[in-house]
Amino acid sequence: MRDIMGMMGKVKEMQAKMEKMQADIAALEIEGTSGGGLVTVRLNGKGEMLGLRVDPSLFKEEEVEILEDLIVAAHKDAKSRAESIAAEKTKELTAGLPIPPGMKFPF
Repeated sequence: MRDIMGMMGKVKEMQAKMEKMQADIAALEIEGTSGGGLVTVRLNGKGEMLGLRVDPSLFKEEEVEILEDLIVAAHKDAKSRAESIAAEKTKELTAGLPIPPGMKFPF
């Protein structure tokens, strides 16, 4: 019975750490760029877009498709960076736990 109580305490502790980590990740601001810095997208840790910067040289009617592609690419870059940061923080938190490889947590 003592082992079960100890395990329950560790589960609650881990849950609290996970909640804090999720809040920390959500508060992050990550930038992604494309076109050699012509387009920059800023996301929070949840992947929500916070900002967009576009170099004025791209504001030409004939450049619209290029601009659209660069915005999408910058967003993908920022999202990939956010996912990498979240994965690293999760790895640090769960070090030593018997978690199957590739298992993702819900965030």
